[in-house]
Amino acid sequence: MNRRIEMLCLSALLGSSVGAAQAAECLPVAKAAWVRLPPVAMPMMAGFARIENPCRAPVSIVGAESLAFEDVSLHETREANGVSRMREVTALPIAPGKAAELKPGGLHLMLHGPYQPLAIGEKIVITLKLADGRALPVQFEARKSAP
Repeated sequence: MNRRIEMLCLSALLGSSVGAAQAAECLPVAKAAWVRLPPVAMPMMAGFARIENPCRAPVSIVGAESLAFEDVSLHETREANGVSRMREVTALPIAPGKAAELKPGGLHLMLHGPYQPLAIGEKIVITLKLADGRALPVQFEARKSAP
């Protein structure tokens, strides 16, 4: 009888660790990722995308980086009393089965100091950093307007 209980416990433990490993392997998915090209050369640009979380656990984006820019950070634009204000966002949590929209006039990536001018259609990799230490490289397309 004790052997049977031991086997059941071992099976349950292995099953739960496999489920945890599968959850840890699951990553968010970025869609329609693009960088808005400014009308004239500027030291700042903005990046946008839809980030979906198909995983069973919540994920949180806590930063970003790119070899194409000196600095990348997550920001949000909000209007209060008729005044539009932008502030840095330290974390962007995304619940299981939900999505976050990075779009003009709302959440977006601020891209500071491009190392070289970008051309329409050029692909830029921006890596999103997750709270659990993993990274999500995303290919963004340089565009004048939304796809």
